[in-house]
Amino acid sequence: MTQEAFDTHYEIELDEQPDTRAPVYVDLVAVDDERRPIIPAQWRGPDNIKATIKRTGEVAAHHAGYHAVRAPWYAMQATGWAVVGVARIAGRQVRWWWFTDQYPLQQAAASKNDPAAFMQLHRQAQATRLYRGLVLTAEAVALGGAVVALALSPGWVVMAAAAVAVPVLARIGRPSTKPIVQPAVVAPRFRKLNSDIVLRAYYAAGLGHPDKPDLRIQFGGPMSRDAKQIGSQVVVDLPYGKTFSDALKAKESIASGLDVSVNQVFISKDRTSNRRHVLYVSDQDQLAIPAGRTPLLRLKPTDVWKPAPFGLDERSNLVTLLLMWNSVLVGAQPRKGKTFSARALTLYAACDPYVRVIVADGKNSPDWSAFRLIAHMAIFGTVPNSRDRGPVGHLLTALRYLKKHVENVNDFLAKLPPSECPEGKLTRELSRRYEQLRVHVLVLEEFQAYYELDDKDDSEEIASLLSFLMAVGPSAGVIIISSSQKPSGVGASQNILRLFTRYRDNHAVRFALKCGNGNVSEAVLGSDARSEGIDASTLPVGPEYRGVGYLYGAADDTPTVRTFLADAEDAEKILRAARQFREAHGLLTGEAAGEDMAREARDVLADVLNVFYAGKATISWPALAARLQDTFPEAYADVTPDAISAMVRKLGVKGKSVKDAEHFESGVGQGCDRAAIEAAIQRRAIERG
Repeated sequence: MTQEAFDTHYEIELDEQPDTRAPVYVDLVAVDDERRPIIPAQWRGPDNIKATIKRTGEVAAHHAGYHAVRAPWYAMQATGWAVVGVARIAGRQVRWWWFTDQYPLQQAAASKNDPAAFMQLHRQAQATRLYRGLVLTAEAVALGGAVVALALSPGWVVMAAAAVAVPVLARIGRPSTKPIVQPAVVAPRFRKLNSDIVLRAYYAAGLGHPDKPDLRIQFGGPMSRDAKQIGSQVVVDLPYGKTFSDALKAKESIASGLDVSVNQVFISKDRTSNRRHVLYVSDQDQLAIPAGRTPLLRLKPTDVWKPAPFGLDERSNLVTLLLMWNSVLVGAQPRKGKTFSARALTLYAACDPYVRVIVADGKNSPDWSAFRLIAHMAIFGTVPNSRDRGPVGHLLTALRYLKKHVENVNDFLAKLPPSECPEGKLTRELSRRYEQLRVHVLVLEEFQAYYELDDKDDSEEIASLLSFLMAVGPSAGVIIISSSQKPSGVGASQNILRLFTRYRDNHAVRFALKCGNGNVSEAVLGSDARSEGIDASTLPVGPEYRGVGYLYGAADDTPTVRTFLADAEDAEKILRAARQFREAHGLLTGEAAGEDMAREARDVLADVLNVFYAGKATISWPALAARLQDTFPEAYADVTPDAISAMVRKLGVKGKSVKDAEHFESGVGQGCDRAAIEAAIQRRAIERG
């Protein structure tokens, strides 16, 4: 045989030839393999342990309660099927005694006309029946003896025997398709995913091609179930050149390829590579499952320095939001849960007795009425109405008060010694120790209404004050929660429009529920969110999806949140408890405590000095009240002589007898003099000095 024959073979190549091109080397940072934790997350730390024990206990309690309620029905069914079981056992015993297994052999002997074989089989059958009859007789005697013994035994023995015998007999008697005890928790059916299904979906969506090596989809790890057993997830590596944005754009096609609803598919970015992402597919549409009632119904005090429970994400994990140092913008179409979402966060702040809440409802709806129970100030509407005779002036007073508060906080902190305020920043301890440093929450419902007032000067001042508060308020402990269904195209002038846009865009955290189109979603969430494929106009539609939205800016991830529900009845219940918390600590302030904040927010001494006539040294209380009503109607429209007398005296100005023939029949009455007002202003300046 030639050498050529030895060099020739006929094996079939199963693998493609390796690429002979020169390799390209890329510098990569070495990263250790991800290690699974030694101790599972649910057992790490006291909080996790408590939560795990609580969850396990709740499940056990549910099982126990479910079966305890149905125990009588279980007993009735077991007794009935036990009777059937006795009949079935008796039937089996009779068939065993009669030895029917030999019938085919006897029939075969008869068919062959073999009398000898037939008689031999017949005699064997008789002998077997005799033996088995004796066995059954012995069983009957033993059973009868057991029944007599039980009849003579104590009741607990009879009950114990029945507890053992009845389940066994019932198990024999019931059909296998009719279990007596039904499961307390039924796991929903779901489509089991595997790599083939995922690959089919991605290739159908045009994100790769199975027959082209450079366009194949790969997996960064095995497919697994999530911790709560409500979905499956896998790390997907797209072909080189494909990006995370491509996967987001193809989300509907991926869902179609998986044969599930698009509401069950969630794609999140992996930070290690722009072509890698995590595909999570829930077993059912989690967004259609309500998150439930707010945890605030436990009616316990809260702490605004800790995150507020906001809702559940697509994996039913708790989503929280830290209000301190933040400003929150909530936007959506009407009747999608916008007001409920903003109100849920405000209720959390209201349950902290050390927080002062100011509510301004531009649409004058009943949704915020109950907040009068605790509100430092509450403004309703944009025109005079039955609940607020001067809402615009009222809001201006509130915003001026907050601006002055911010300035005072910064000034107060600057004067504290480093031992008490080492970093020059507001802390929880300082905010609770000093009344001047209380945290404030400003809530603006349909805030765009205040940028479109008939009086442009009022709109411009409101816009300017809001821009100031947005810029420096959070660092001074002023939390802003704004909501709007019209987050763009607002403003009575170019300057107001500019201030509106600045105010809207400077919110640190945004929550967008269902929006009408992508432009509105971008106005709420910002252009960065839209570039990341987050568009609130794509959220599902339907009553079951109310309260579902994207929470952007609160963390690195952007969860799809199902907010906790607090309806009007729940809100009032929570606010009544919040009022009790404040009263218990002596912290009920402002309008909720009966104070006239419109006057408290103003500099009363300066206003009084302003209405003195030139060259006049004294003024009576009735004259002072009348001049204040004429000069500052937004603040003193209903002030009385007795009320202004009490306010001025409270500020350290003593009353005196003055001449006033217009208001007193005798020509002499009580009032104050200019020198006393000026002295009080000077004393106050020295004290603040």
